[in-house]
Amino acid sequence: MRAPSRRRLAGASLLLTAAALAGCGDSAAGPAPRSPTPDSPVQLCTKLISYWAEQDLTGGKGAGLDWEQKGLSNEQFVLYDDIVQAARGEQRRHGTAAALELVRRQARQRCEAAGGATRSSENWRPPT
Repeated sequence: MRAPSRRRLAGASLLLTAAALAGCGDSAAGPAPRSPTPDSPVQLCTKLISYWAEQDLTGGKGAGLDWEQKGLSNEQFVLYDDIVQAARGEQRRHGTAAALELVRRQARQRCEAAGGATRSSENWRPPT
């Protein structure tokens, strides 16, 4: 009996590989999971400002960090500072839940209006 030639072995290997790959497309397994879509600048701005403002209002573990440690741009810091000041007044008048709602609403509105507020400059405004 003759040993199989390299060509025959390569052909058989290709057939086995094709058969195995054909089985990978089984519709019972469902579609492959999609990669998450990255946040837009507006979504990122809203999430950052909301998160850090909530930390400040509730005394969370990141409450004492500065704007650089929080990952805010200069423009985001200006929005953040204004929103936190407004939320502190709301917190005194109507409680923490109302203040957190104000934070989420204003962060979304102001980040949308500023297109994500990603601008930074050397001339940033220090905290008040």
